[in-house]
Amino acid sequence: MTVSLYDFHADWCGPCKTQDPILDELKEDWGDRFDLEKVNVDEEQDVANEYQVRSLPTLIIENDDGIVERFVGVTQREDIEAALERAGA
Repeated sequence: MTVSLYDFHADWCGPCKTQDPILDELKEDWGDRFDLEKVNVDEEQDVANEYQVRSLPTLIIENDDGIVERFVGVTQREDIEAALERAGA
């Protein structure tokens, strides 16, 4: 099963800068158990629209079956880890 974490962000978004180190540490610790896809909404508006992203940061965890979890706003590591486990990472 493929598990992806989409990080919808923008360069001008202050809370996004708070979220970044949490995601970087998580990816370092979890390694290849999930794919981290960073989506700059200013550059990839079509992808943001496809996932109906309206606020930043938005994190979407998806597996082969579809979206497992959606977080809006800065999200703590424990919540992200729990969702990744539910997704099968």
